[in-house]
Amino acid sequence: MARINDVGGFQGFGAIDISEDAEPFHADWEARVVGLVNALRAQGIFNTNEFRDAIESMPPSEYLSTSYYERWFLAVRTLLERKGVLRPGELDD
Repeated sequence: MARINDVGGFQGFGAIDISEDAEPFHADWEARVVGLVNALRAQGIFNTNEFRDAIESMPPSEYLSTSYYERWFLAVRTLLERKGVLRPGELDD
């Protein structure tokens, strides 16, 4: 079963932006999410495969309506809830 991230051969997503982008992050929070992912992986809270799976198993509407690093944050949230580090919905407030 193909997941939403597997869009090979599909059309209708528009042109790919190939312009030079000197900045690795467009907002400070994006860099913080990368740091959070790296720290949690280093602590053994989750591994790369679990992280990738959390992103790839997002509902299609959510996956398509979020940015790259928003997906990262949502994946971290999902994994922390699955692992019992956070209570479900704890970050909703």
